[in-house]
Amino acid sequence: MGDDVEQRKFTRQDRHRFRQKVQDCLDALAIMLADETFDVGEPKIGMEVELNLVDDSMAPSMANAAVLDAIADPDYQTELGQFNIEINVAPRPLHGNNVRDLEDDLRRSLNAADERARSSGSRLVMIGMLPTLEEKHFEHRWLSANPRYDLLNQQIFAARGEDIELQITGVRLPGADAAEELSTITDTILPEAACTSVQLHLQVAPDEFASYWNAAQALAGVQVALAANSPFLAGRALWHETRIPLFEQATDTRPLELKNQGVRPRVWFGERWITSIFDLFEENSRYFPALLPVCSEEDPKAVLAEGGTPDLSELRMHNGTVYRWNRPIYDRSGGGHHIRLENRVLPAGPSIVDTLADAAFYYGTVRSLADADRPLWSQMSYDAAVENLHSAARGGFDSRLYWPEVGWVSPQELVLRRLLPMADAGLAAYGVDSAVRDRYLGVIEGRCLSKRSGSVWQRDAVVARQRAGEDREAALAGMLSDYVTLMDEGRPVHTWPF
Repeated sequence: MGDDVEQRKFTRQDRHRFRQKVQDCLDALAIMLADETFDVGEPKIGMEVELNLVDDSMAPSMANAAVLDAIADPDYQTELGQFNIEINVAPRPLHGNNVRDLEDDLRRSLNAADERARSSGSRLVMIGMLPTLEEKHFEHRWLSANPRYDLLNQQIFAARGEDIELQITGVRLPGADAAEELSTITDTILPEAACTSVQLHLQVAPDEFASYWNAAQALAGVQVALAANSPFLAGRALWHETRIPLFEQATDTRPLELKNQGVRPRVWFGERWITSIFDLFEENSRYFPALLPVCSEEDPKAVLAEGGTPDLSELRMHNGTVYRWNRPIYDRSGGGHHIRLENRVLPAGPSIVDTLADAAFYYGTVRSLADADRPLWSQMSYDAAVENLHSAARGGFDSRLYWPEVGWVSPQELVLRRLLPMADAGLAAYGVDSAVRDRYLGVIEGRCLSKRSGSVWQRDAVVARQRAGEDREAALAGMLSDYVTLMDEGRPVHTWPF
């Protein structure tokens, strides 16, 4: 979805041709997989970090065009809402001290970008969901100017045929009379822009991809419980990681009748363990109609026959509009082509060290799970992985997760007793220095021992402010102001005061 798309209408012929072109791309991909022509380089860490913009009062700043002009760095790009931007972090090797160097480089980049953003009256915030967002910020006029966003908005509502209903039941905070709830109707996909994430990339050999994807799916619930950072939306206290249900609902192309028929949603965890990366691309083409049926002139099989590397643009475009929490990526670089696994479950923030700790835990644990003699997914139903994700998003450290040979367990007990040693072993297998492993996995350990994620800190801080007499609006803005200060100081969230 990073490619520009001109504003246009699509005909029936466009859709028919696009479907055929996607099939041609699948045929070419099958040939490439059989011929084993993919690049397999040394393991690298790569990431994208989505950021929110706020003004001096901590309200959303609808100024991403001005902020990007001020930053003037190609690593920073636009996102769906005018209150969002994104930084693309160039991949680097995982081994040695590289992750620690990445932390320092990312800190310098964000400090410089924030300083320039201030010149246009905005601040950068790494947070899973901006707590000062209100329903009025989801109006169509706040879409970013790039035509592809409005076109995607049009196509989702054309497919759905009606407005989108958002329904999320939250929690009862201390002192409140009842659980809070978001129940509203929206005529844009801008609620999706409230969901700001960190996306982790890992280049994988095609014959190993299924093991890594299955491992990432099994781990997703644990990741969310550890890193939850999205407890408030539109003034309501909702799930610990409200990004999960909001994103699932905000881009849902199905009216109620299609949901009742069991039609698959475009924000999709999947429905089974896989045996090949081809399974995922094939499912995307079989189950989901095109949203942006833009066709190229490339004949991918002809390109292959001539010894070239096809772009597979139709397959890539379609893949970008099916929002899997762990997504397969085909890409070209340096004259070759490769496969990546994109992990999309993590929220942004709270601090850079937290972000790198979440990344280190993910990369290390997924490596150990993928390398295990007895695959975890042979001992665990797929439905259990699905339930783990939603249970963790709803309850955070208070959730109960299923894990083979353990049964139902709290996330912190599972991590402390089982997964931290696996993460350490996986990072060691990548050649990550022991001091680097200790630094980041120590953050995860501290978070588990204190049971304090970004979400827990936000809730506690808001409750404290309301007990001191502030109303919810003032408490959210004050909490966010403190959050930005602590985020800039750079300590891990489990050490933050409130």
